[in-house]
Amino acid sequence: MQNVSQALWVEFLKTRRSKVPLLTALGFALAPFAGGFFMMVMKDPDLARRLGLISAKAQIVAGAADWPTYLGFLSQAVAVGGIIVFGFIGAWVFGREYADRTVKDLLALPTSRSVIVLAKFIVVVLWCVVLTAFIYLIGLVVGIAIDLEAWSVEVLGQGTLTLANTTGLTTALVTPIAFVASVGRGYLPPLGATILAVVIAQLVAAAGWGAYFPWSVPALYAGLAGPDYTNLGLVSYAIVVAVSSMGLIGTFLWWEWADQSF
Repeated sequence: MQNVSQALWVEFLKTRRSKVPLLTALGFALAPFAGGFFMMVMKDPDLARRLGLISAKAQIVAGAADWPTYLGFLSQAVAVGGIIVFGFIGAWVFGREYADRTVKDLLALPTSRSVIVLAKFIVVVLWCVVLTAFIYLIGLVVGIAIDLEAWSVEVLGQGTLTLANTTGLTTALVTPIAFVASVGRGYLPPLGATILAVVIAQLVAAAGWGAYFPWSVPALYAGLAGPDYTNLGLVSYAIVVAVSSMGLIGTFLWWEWADQSF
């Protein structure tokens, strides 16, 4: 346990001294403001015309200008944008050791490789959760500021639960990206894998098979393709768990047993 705490402390120090957390926070913070803008447009169609927008553009958040729609937009932003942002986080946490050429020194420490990997995954999960909580709080402020309708404890609770579950599904899919970062020994391979996953997710979902592709499941659960998809079958969640588990196990095995020659 002491080794885990020490490894965690080192990972937190690396993260705190980097500008990457700030950049991811600033990038992800665009989501609640974008959602608030669409809500304003839907509340005031004249505003869209004055800004030269077509009202159909606001239908990206199809629904009314109220809390359920806005909270749903935040969940969809996490499901789609989170795949990219969370994937970038996983790529950075696991790929930076290779890019900075510090992996040789890291593996020479009197700390087991599995503990190092565990510490990295804990940092990734906490990072993703904190980012989601950050945009959630901003979203609440924005929603109150533009005076959205249909507020209630039940609506807020359901929206919060959907956002939390979407975050869990999206975060679970970081483990394969971490595996690619480890095998690829850098940033580019995992970033390429993340972009490829997003593209395929869009194509597969458009073809009607999104429930069976793990990177499409979070967006479908968040209601991006309509409310009917929020009741996905157990098979969809089992696929996400299976892919996440394979990425997790694969990353541990790679760091523990792969030939680390540099």
